[in-house]
Amino acid sequence: MSPTMQQPLRLGVNIDHVATLRNARGGALPDPVRAAQRAIDAGADGITAHLREDRRHIVDRDVARLVREVDAPLNLEMAATDEMVAIALHTAPHAVCLVPENRTERTTEGGLDVAGGHRRLATPIRLLRDSGARVSLFVEAERTQLEAARDLGAAVVELHTGRYCDLAAAGAIDAMNDELARLSEAAAYGDEIGLEVHAGHGLAFDTVGPVAAIPEVVELNIGHFLVGEAVFVGLGAAIGEMRRQMDAARAGDLAQVRA
Repeated sequence: MSPTMQQPLRLGVNIDHVATLRNARGGALPDPVRAAQRAIDAGADGITAHLREDRRHIVDRDVARLVREVDAPLNLEMAATDEMVAIALHTAPHAVCLVPENRTERTTEGGLDVAGGHRRLATPIRLLRDSGARVSLFVEAERTQLEAARDLGAAVVELHTGRYCDLAAAGAIDAMNDELARLSEAAAYGDEIGLEVHAGHGLAFDTVGPVAAIPEVVELNIGHFLVGEAVFVGLGAAIGEMRRQMDAARAGDLAQVRA
């Protein structure tokens, strides 16, 4: 994609861990729906929420309220199970992102094996598409996974940026740059074969710039870091600063990133 064709960069804010705080004590506070509304006011373009099978943070009533009460697109992350597909069909979010899920994991640990799970994923994707949802698949930056996503009829792929962020945190600069190059190549290839390319997982102020600068990426989904930063500066300020850094990187003004 040439610089003149570069697409705007959207920010999806994941509000899962507002629900984590609520569930730690029980009751209704803090309210993830209020957080979603605050995120939109602060510059987010959409809201992401992961309804896990064990309901460790977001619960069913949150999804229903997010669809009903927040005037912004909801991207519902979920496993490709019969239960989750039924919930998505009933609540009708704007988009559904299928992710791998392991009950013992603390957070999503990698991309969905779309190439190896073609038969298992075909029916959920078809049902969700037929309902009008935009279907996204959370994948590693590999051509085989992108091609499989296209062949299954997904409109979107979200590239897993977790390894890139882990390498950055470890100070493994050469390996981090190699992973960033892999993400960039995958984004370009995904765009070439007709997929809309998103990215996310683990992004923070010190890692968002290089990913935001990839021209084929049109949306970043960021959550845990923003909720954590909100403890110190407030959710609106954290989102506003992330938005500023994304926009600076997208414009090529890397001097303003992490300034």
